[in-house]
Amino acid sequence: MTDASPQDAGGQGAQTLMRGLDVLDIVAQNGPIALRDLIDRIGLSRSTTHRLASALVERGMLRLENQGYVLGSKLLWLDAQARDALSLPAVARPHLERLAREQFDAVNLAIRDELLVRYVDQVRGSRRIEVRSVIGETRPLASTGLGKALMLDEGEGAWRAAYRRAKRDTHAAESEEAFVARMATYRDLGVTFDIEENEDRVRCVAAPIRGASGRIIGALSLSSLPQYMDDARMRALVRPVRAVGEAIGLDLGWSQQGRQDGRSH
Repeated sequence: MTDASPQDAGGQGAQTLMRGLDVLDIVAQNGPIALRDLIDRIGLSRSTTHRLASALVERGMLRLENQGYVLGSKLLWLDAQARDALSLPAVARPHLERLAREQFDAVNLAIRDELLVRYVDQVRGSRRIEVRSVIGETRPLASTGLGKALMLDEGEGAWRAAYRRAKRDTHAAESEEAFVARMATYRDLGVTFDIEENEDRVRCVAAPIRGASGRIIGALSLSSLPQYMDDARMRALVRPVRAVGEAIGLDLGWSQQGRQDGRSH
């Protein structure tokens, strides 16, 4: 007997996935549903149907009660993530516009794409010379203020991985140990800085945005040139930039529980 080829294995995996999704659809439309009724509706053997349903129970997608299978709580979590991702730009836009109007500088909105940060919106500032970003552009997480803000809830291992990824594509001015120490400081502060690390003569103050689940789902940054944003102004911007990130989160359904001294950790 020979092993299945990678193509065969991939096809079988896709078929199993589709069958699992069929189980979810049937339970969503008919739950609670007993195993025997699920077998009749999906048209598979008892062993295959039970194996699929058990796997979905194990992952929290289904729950087994006395009356049969019902949808699991993991689907609520997935729903929250999807709603956060879909609504973020629309909800954030008025807040970004207000911050840009009050501070005269460009404001960016970004989400995470694995070890990259992806720009999804920008409101231009009113300076004579301003910083521009390209919507859809990606950059390494560790090389931008936005990317660092997206990583604030993570630990040292994730920070090191992001640093090493960024070092492949950019010139890292500081050592890995210095970067990790700086991230720990930013985590306590609730905001991050980009002090001409991503681009020469570009500075920014960035803050995370939390969705209804409490997870960081995006980040915003106020960006400018050094002549408009010296060290003193960067420190002064900590509170207003952080406050805008929190305001967007509240509009997305993030709970204020756990906030201390006007910030979350």
